[in-house]
Amino acid sequence: MRDKVIITAAVSGVLANRNQCPAIPYTPAEYAEECRRCYEAGAAVVHLHARDDNGAPSFKAERYAEIADAVKEASPVLINFSTGAIGIPMEERVAHISNYKPHIGALNMGSLTYAKYSAKRKSFIFDMVFANPYKDIIYLLKAMNEAGVKPELECFDSGHVAGTEALVHMGLLKPPLDFSFILGVTGGMKATARHLAFQAENAPAGSTWKVIGLSREQWRMVAAALSLGGDVRVGLEDNFYLPGGEMATSNGDLVERAVRMARDVGREPATVDQAKEILNIS
Repeated sequence: MRDKVIITAAVSGVLANRNQCPAIPYTPAEYAEECRRCYEAGAAVVHLHARDDNGAPSFKAERYAEIADAVKEASPVLINFSTGAIGIPMEERVAHISNYKPHIGALNMGSLTYAKYSAKRKSFIFDMVFANPYKDIIYLLKAMNEAGVKPELECFDSGHVAGTEALVHMGLLKPPLDFSFILGVTGGMKATARHLAFQAENAPAGSTWKVIGLSREQWRMVAAALSLGGDVRVGLEDNFYLPGGEMATSNGDLVERAVRMARDVGREPATVDQAKEILNIS
């Protein structure tokens, strides 16, 4: 059990908007303010998807750089860029990694039917195929290696974890590996403590890992990860609500609660420098 826990804040995804949660940042200044709040609350890493000022998703390297520069001016957090996208050319999916060279690059480790089901409506809120064949994974991974960016291996299912073995054997992935286990997507693994423990046990020895729990399951997954010795991610990309059901007024609210939960089980949030050491980031 590692005493220090790395808390990542995913401050803005691509699907939700301010009609659903007013605190979602759009502009570089808003990103900077949200990331500052997260850092002051105890987060060491921020995970970023870019948006235009009107809230539309952006995949332009220039926009990522604009947002990241604003974040860096406001706080010293480690910056993690997303590479996940559907229908975007591979060159665009990795240009911001190659050009800006963030500390960490999120790398989806397999394909799945990415969906969300509403039991109340008895229908799917969204339903899409998120294709990540190995040729694309290798393309992104080579770009990250060339840029000196630490890959964060995002796994929605057990086969995604097992697939890293081939990439290690090819010399494209170099241990110690860093995993993110995303639980609660319809089409992937369920958000339960047993599923999380199974994923953690499958990770190669010496790996670091964190959990990404979606919607209301986020807090149960945070609790499970803290008990199992893993790291955690919270933020408005994944969940808008505090455990009591009230909507967060900023990403900082969610980080504050994660820090409180960590301390309740005898763990402390890692500083930026400690997170660098734990993740083996130079």
